[in-house]
Amino acid sequence: MNLGIKGRAAAVAASSQGLGFACALELAREGAMVAMCSRDRGRIDDAAARIRAQVPGARLHAATADLSVENDCKRFVDDAAREFGRLDILVTNSGGPAPGSFDQTTLDDVRRGVDTTLMSALSLIAAAVPHLRAGGFGRIVNILSITAKQPRPNLLVSNTLRPAIVGYSKAISNELAAEGITVNNVAPAFTHTERLTELAEHTSRTQGREMADIFRDWERSIPMGRIGTPEELSAVVAFLCSERASFVTGATIQVDGGSFPGLQ
Repeated sequence: MNLGIKGRAAAVAASSQGLGFACALELAREGAMVAMCSRDRGRIDDAAARIRAQVPGARLHAATADLSVENDCKRFVDDAAREFGRLDILVTNSGGPAPGSFDQTTLDDVRRGVDTTLMSALSLIAAAVPHLRAGGFGRIVNILSITAKQPRPNLLVSNTLRPAIVGYSKAISNELAAEGITVNNVAPAFTHTERLTELAEHTSRTQGREMADIFRDWERSIPMGRIGTPEELSAVVAFLCSERASFVTGATIQVDGGSFPGLQ
């Protein structure tokens, strides 16, 4: 299937590893020009080198940015548009907020999560929309978590902030739809990333359990009987960024192997 992404310009936030990296790689494979960012120069340069090794000739822009800082978000987006002469696609992403239950979570943890999880997405969107409007085409995809639809144990901050992004996205999707700009979310559940390892380590430490047992329990909770891969998530993101997804907006799509128990 030709997704119509070739020659488009994309900015993928927090893309040195995990789901962000997988999305940057997938868009590059589809022929998009891709801007990537991380707080660490060495890590983002390494990530760009890994994409170039898999996609010879890929046009990339590797930048440093602290996504908890509004000015860094704007600079990343504006520099991407300047580098490529346009911006068509924005994929928002950030490192997940600190895990923990109510008794393990302080208000400072919540405030940090607001900056890194909620405000980073809103700041990136605010910076990108003028560029998308200028091109008459726009795709915004927010990488969230299944906590956007279903609260999970020991993820209090994520349970609080991911639904807020869904509400914001749904509202602006209605405002931007007539301009050819779509706004959607993806909600992955257990996926093999560094973040999942972090959550397993937290659970092991706080519950005194072996990590292997924790992973087995997670696998048993998924109807497909396994944990997902970043590539399975990035394939959905690439479709939502495509011309083929032109009539999909305001949606939150779970990529979870069937583990979400609800109807929508």
